[in-house]
Amino acid sequence: MQKILKWLTPVLALGVAIFIIFFLISINSVAEIKDIEPIVYKSEVIKEKPKKLWLNNFSNTERLGYFYPVNEVYIEVDLDEKITNTITYKLSASLLDPYQLFCLKEELKQHKLRYYLTKDINRVELLIFSKNIEKLNSLVRVLKNYQISAQIQPYKEEIQ
Repeated sequence: MQKILKWLTPVLALGVAIFIIFFLISINSVAEIKDIEPIVYKSEVIKEKPKKLWLNNFSNTERLGYFYPVNEVYIEVDLDEKITNTITYKLSASLLDPYQLFCLKEELKQHKLRYYLTKDINRVELLIFSKNIEKLNSLVRVLKNYQISAQIQPYKEEIQ
């Protein structure tokens, strides 16, 4: 029994090896490759006929010599009013950290003010333009509680 097991293991391994070799040869057969044609990519563009839309009829009317009527609107403007100069104030606050920005945004929501945020490499600055200086002064007092420094200045628009 030991002699049979001694020779059976190498014979079985040799048989598996021969089977694998024949299997790989049959898969990679040269004869089958010669019969196969190479894959060719065929690209065909299907052109759709243009759909007839009712809007296309409007573009043809100029060539035919007539136009569709259009409603005309007349606006009369009275420019004799005196323009009064109103002073716009600019509040600028430089922010150091995100918490200050959060606090400032919450206060702006309470004061109902719109703002403009500019960000440089070194700092973040918030600009508020308003004609109501009392509202801006009250905002500056509240911002001192959050240790945010803010300055109010008259704003002059630069013409470019």
